[in-house]
Amino acid sequence: MSFVLVRGGGDLASGVALRLYQSGFPVMITELPKPLAVRRGVCFASAVYAGSVRVDDCLASRVDDPIETPELVDRIAAEGAIPVLIDPNGEAIKLFRPKVVVDGRMLKRHLARCPDPVPMLIGLGPGFVAGENCDVVVETNRGNSMGCVIWNGAAEPNTSIPQSIAGRREDRVLRAPVDGRVETFARIGDHLVTGQEIARVEGHSITAVFNGILRGLIYPGSMVKKGMRIGDLDPRDEPKVCAEVSDKSRAVAAGVLEAIRSKFDLMDLKR
Repeated sequence: MSFVLVRGGGDLASGVALRLYQSGFPVMITELPKPLAVRRGVCFASAVYAGSVRVDDCLASRVDDPIETPELVDRIAAEGAIPVLIDPNGEAIKLFRPKVVVDGRMLKRHLARCPDPVPMLIGLGPGFVAGENCDVVVETNRGNSMGCVIWNGAAEPNTSIPQSIAGRREDRVLRAPVDGRVETFARIGDHLVTGQEIARVEGHSITAVFNGILRGLIYPGSMVKKGMRIGDLDPRDEPKVCAEVSDKSRAVAAGVLEAIRSKFDLMDLKR
């Protein structure tokens, strides 16, 4: 079996992995030992902390050392789940030799191309240039081009502008006020009121600036840098949004699927 390897288990990368899984493609995910995912209810990165996680109809299970236990990866996949490998350096690319690698880490900076030969390397969003550090780019910025497949050229630059939800934009994003360790006082899905404390970083409090649902929050104890996104407050009073894959993730996933199908069919990746 030849996997589609998705680097990263955050919001967008998880949406991609889910769509590929639902389309019948064998998928594996690589992640950091301590992922910094915010929308943990829809992120396969959560399997690193919990051992396993379910997003929509898909179960994912952690693999602590893919180099030592490659048979565990195959067994998880054979049982109909997605293996999530703790593999910060991408060693699984050498070990499993996937035909497709999707770089969904969303580092938003220019990266050198992965040194390991891959038949198709797909880059998500800012920092990727088709024909330079990847074979094809999928646009991640919101707008008319979101989800578009780019065979020649670069993704749009990072705008750092959050999506507006019910008239709220920048103030719905919770950011670390200083470098340090995160201490949390709320859970994803909680209804918050203005002024309620959500988290602290090294004693600096982060509070809700409007009433809403806590849609995302970084894992407690995470080490963060000043300005880093650590949470997401949604003004809609609908807890179900915490477990919904975003429209952005679905659009990007559709672009990745289009790119893969232009070169491979399902049987190619099952051989």
